Amino acid sequence: MFERLMRRETFIKSAAAGAGALTFGAPAFIPARSEAADRIVLGMTNPLTGTYASLGQGQMRGAQMAVAAWNKRGGVMGREVDLLSEDDAADPGVAVEKARKLVNQGKAVALVGTVSSATTLSVSSAANALGKVFIDMGGSADSMSGKDCKWGSFRTCKTAYQLTHATGFVFQKNFGKRWYMITPDYAFGHGLAAGYTAVAEQAGATIVGNDFTPLGTTEFSSYLLKVQAAKPDVLIVNVSGNDFVSCMKQAQAYNILKNTPVGGPLMELEGLWALPESARMGYWGVEWYFSGDAVLGKKQSAIDFVRQYRKAHGTPPTARSCFGYITVDRLLTAMSETKSTDAVKVARALEGSEFDSPLWSGKAYIRKDDHQMMWPMWVAKVRPSGVPGDKYDTFEDFARVDAERITVPVSEVRKTCTMSYPS
Repeated sequence: MFERLMRRETFIKSAAAGAGALTFGAPAFIPARSEAADRIVLGMTNPLTGTYASLGQGQMRGAQMAVAAWNKRGGVMGREVDLLSEDDAADPGVAVEKARKLVNQGKAVALVGTVSSATTLSVSSAANALGKVFIDMGGSADSMSGKDCKWGSFRTCKTAYQLTHATGFVFQKNFGKRWYMITPDYAFGHGLAAGYTAVAEQAGATIVGNDFTPLGTTEFSSYLLKVQAAKPDVLIVNVSGNDFVSCMKQAQAYNILKNTPVGGPLMELEGLWALPESARMGYWGVEWYFSGDAVLGKKQSAIDFVRQYRKAHGTPPTARSCFGYITVDRLLTAMSETKSTDAVKVARALEGSEFDSPLWSGKAYIRKDDHQMMWPMWVAKVRPSGVPGDKYDTFEDFARVDAERITVPVSEVRKTCTMSYPS
């Protein structure tokens, strides 16, 4: 059964109270809404169970907030927006079934979501076959914006290439040139391994070991014993979700974190907060952060987003929450600007579009050649105990890295990514 994330009665009440709504992402004009207007349905495939459940929940909450904000302003073209969610359990086959269900039964005009890169690629292919726009919130497989690119598929989060090129040189500078990696054995992990291998070659570093681990691994002892024997200058932890929590807890138990610096391509706050303070350490890629001028600047819309999220859920928003919000907001903006839900018109409006981000300091754009959203990322150091008054504020020493410095050049993209729009 679909999970309907925005009820009609909620829309009617909130539309009446629109004067008090947040204004980020608002179009210049919303036409009067007819009570009989059809809803605009967006379909979301997202892991709500399994290894990536907490990450999927963060994305869903951000997406809900974007839908609520648009509906509070009167919807899109005077029509209420509904977000229908299906649990893909990070399984590519399940994700395809759910994507088809959302379109064929739920009447979704576009698809969003995914965390696992494997599900990202499968939903992208399904959306292409269905003739629908799909915006990937959180799957980082490089091929999504390379050989597997599609005219109707877009991506909000960073690519594996971006994550590794933002962090790898920091590891070489701060820790040394002998690296050991623990990596998930699917598209995302293989992209990270390739990215760090390329960075190591440029930085004069050596990867002394890399273990590919099945998604859902709970026992990392055999891999960690190899790390102990190798005595690397840094342990690069590429696994995410529950796998990350298990790996870091066991690395602490083996005293590896005491003796070996640690870091990785990205730190999911959901995982960091699940660790004991003694296992919270290292330098990590940060795709978005809820506190401080380094990411938010003094942007009021971002401050309001964080405040509203904390009020609703009791914890701060994470990067996944940001992905969910920005993805839905950009999709609905394109529909509003084109006054259409037609997939080709919406895709044409998205590609090459520039916008002043509501959730971080500065502008962003969606690159026309590969449909990758271009926005900064950061590298930061873990602050285990947070700060007085906010135990969740667990990062410091932010360094901003602009997207253009860490993204595959357009000249290289054009060698593999070719898009053909429907005639």
